[in-house]
Amino acid sequence: MSVSIIIPNYNGKHLLKKNLPNVIREAGRLGSAVREIIIVDDASSDGSIHWIESYSHSRKTLPCRIIILENLANLGFSATVNKGVMRATGDVVVLLNTDVYPERNFLKAALPHFENPDVFGVGFLDKSKEDGRTITRGRGIGWWEKGMYVHKRGEINGTDTSWISGGSCAIKRSIFLAIGGFNELYSPFYWEDIDLSYRASKIGYKLYFEPKSAVIHEHAAGAIKSNYQPWQIKRIAYRNQFIFIWTNATIRQFITHLLWLPYHALLALKRGDLLFIYGYGDALARLLQAAIRQPRTIGMKSVVIDD
Repeated sequence: MSVSIIIPNYNGKHLLKKNLPNVIREAGRLGSAVREIIIVDDASSDGSIHWIESYSHSRKTLPCRIIILENLANLGFSATVNKGVMRATGDVVVLLNTDVYPERNFLKAALPHFENPDVFGVGFLDKSKEDGRTITRGRGIGWWEKGMYVHKRGEINGTDTSWISGGSCAIKRSIFLAIGGFNELYSPFYWEDIDLSYRASKIGYKLYFEPKSAVIHEHAAGAIKSNYQPWQIKRIAYRNQFIFIWTNATIRQFITHLLWLPYHALLALKRGDLLFIYGYGDALARLLQAAIRQPRTIGMKSVVIDD
């Protein structure tokens, strides 16, 4: 079973300097199974591309080829990862954000799950560094309640999961492409991995959480918290929650959502959470724009550094 590792990057040179060597090391442990490491740069301005090229050329040997794809305009997480998966040649694509680095032999327990042809994805144990603490994540729980789809962190004592994190997971490439990949409506970030997992599960594919496949996640150092204010992040999260509901709900679920919506809006106003209202308006505008906007083609550069 062949593997491609995909790393989306936006102004993450400082993280790549720390974490890319660890990814390359782990690729070496898998030998010829890893076909390539694909770094998709989302129009960074911090010199990420130059550093990746210089670092790769400075190494005496590489366990696999390194492919650098460069978006000529900033597209957000979904589109950036989609480009990487389309370029990949492995049976399984491993998605790692720049603020994530793998522990030793992190794929040893995850890859055997894909011997089952019905398995779509495997989520890793995410040891998230947050406010001086380490919080274990990676298993998610999601459900419909009062017309909304809600989700939360699940305990790591099970292997079932409602979704796998787009920042640290392994996915069957053929299924990813067959169901359309990440929905780019969610750009720049959040809910795209929940949406992808939900769509795969809905048509019968399986998701697993693998606690023996571990990564370290420097949560506060990532591109989202480095480039967006907390209120912006929350507003985008609300917007994308509405987009998820409107694009995935059954007719019955959608009617229930409409009936409960005034209740949720009044509750948000009562607690002074205007971002909920703004997120709703943003979601309406995003879907309207998607309906009338003509498809556009964004250029991309490509560099291949052979092993």
